[in-house]
Amino acid sequence: MQIIELGKVSNSGVMKVATGFVWDWAFVLKMLPLLLKGAVMTVTLTACAITFGTGIGLIIAFMKIIKNPVLNFIGGIYTWVFRGIPLLVQLFIIYYALPMVLGITLDAFPAAVIGISLCGGAYIAEIIRAGVQSVDKGQMEASMSLGMGYFQAMRRVIVPQTYRRLIPPMGNEFITLLKDTALVSTITMTELTRTAQIYSASHFKPFEMFLTAGVIYLILTTFFTVVFGKLETKLAQSE
Repeated sequence: MQIIELGKVSNSGVMKVATGFVWDWAFVLKMLPLLLKGAVMTVTLTACAITFGTGIGLIIAFMKIIKNPVLNFIGGIYTWVFRGIPLLVQLFIIYYALPMVLGITLDAFPAAVIGISLCGGAYIAEIIRAGVQSVDKGQMEASMSLGMGYFQAMRRVIVPQTYRRLIPPMGNEFITLLKDTALVSTITMTELTRTAQIYSASHFKPFEMFLTAGVIYLILTTFFTVVFGKLETKLAQSE
């Protein structure tokens, strides 16, 4: 690998710039498998969070839509609390505070999944609620006039019409959760950001580690952006 130092080229395996900084390609290649392993954990956390978060969001969304003041109130409180408190604080409460107050001790992975799922569920609930309520009310009235019950009409008529409308905001939420997994490094969860932190400190190579981690995040978000874009296009064609 050639390097450039103030206009000079040599073969020493590193790259120097005018400031004197040395970019060590050999170190980056050595650490890349560890960063990729952390990236796998990041994607796993995101997949778990979006799965559980969607389930939570679906329940909360219908609690806010259905004509029941008590359920409306509970759903509203949920979204108010979990959208109002920063995710980092929620993770600290689950991982550090619960053992002291309630004696509930969780490992880093389940604590991370629970925290991100609960927080993501509040945002997903609003996405689903907005999608369902965007369907013309006449659709529900027509369904019930045909003898369908409320939930049957929702399942067969209303919800299927929201799929295409939900893909863009759900894609954005997935990508947001993907990036938010970086916060779980604060509760000792070893994912991509935590891996970069550990090895940047032990090898005194912060620029290489964090820039490489940033590039990996960029690749992941780009990949999922393309996937959700193609899914939206496919649904549009099917309609």
